[in-house]
Amino acid sequence: MDSYYFTAACYESLKRNLPDTVFKDATTLVNWVRVIKSAQEIEYMQQAARIIEKTMQVAVDMVRPGVRQCDAAAAVYQAKISGTEEYGGDYTGLCPMLPTGIGTSTPHLTWTDQPFVNGEATILELAAARRHYHCPMARTVHLGKPPKRLVDTAAVVVEGLNNALAAAKPGVQCQEVEAVWRETIKKHGIIKESRIGYSTGLNYPPDWGEHTLSLRPGDTTELQPNMTIHMIPGVWLDDWGIEISECFRVTESGSETLANFPRELFVKE
Repeated sequence: MDSYYFTAACYESLKRNLPDTVFKDATTLVNWVRVIKSAQEIEYMQQAARIIEKTMQVAVDMVRPGVRQCDAAAAVYQAKISGTEEYGGDYTGLCPMLPTGIGTSTPHLTWTDQPFVNGEATILELAAARRHYHCPMARTVHLGKPPKRLVDTAAVVVEGLNNALAAAKPGVQCQEVEAVWRETIKKHGIIKESRIGYSTGLNYPPDWGEHTLSLRPGDTTELQPNMTIHMIPGVWLDDWGIEISECFRVTESGSETLANFPRELFVKE
């Protein structure tokens, strides 16, 4: 019932043409089956990781004073679809997200035709896909000398992300991973109530999440080998925000990030 492509009109048509049928909701049934990836699926996601490494570097390079946001988005599309010399990329479940300035205070904003300006931050929440298997990643870029609050918060986000990744291993519950993040940032006076991660993999628009497990309080799902999760502990405040994320695979004894890209606030002075 919760499928993006199963409309009210479809449901009414089924009921009208199958009047003696009893329907049962199977929402997320298949999603939970595919939450553990096969070796081939992991390989596709690793290939997507190589593409997102290239794409994120292109995106960071494009955030310069005077460059239009739409031109940066166009460069991101070119990079993630052209892929690497070995293999190309696919379209992703979500479009590139490039909130800038005060827009960084809200997740999931895209771009305008306005130029990037000194004194503002830009969040790059992107993904690459290989055979529609995704590897998302978020980083934040600041033009000019960044405010101390942004620098300090970036350090806390990275610390919390590192600690949460270290806590992710088979048998550990989703809520326990989130608790490690929450306790880390609490020591620095930061509070974040929304989830910090979700299962990802094979997807089509309008999302690259699987709508199953979430790294949040109350989710008792136990991590198992070859689950793949986008951990995105973004912090969004009244008029600014920051995102630094990693897509990781649960291994037999811990976890490993799929992509290799500097885990930091990028500053261009």
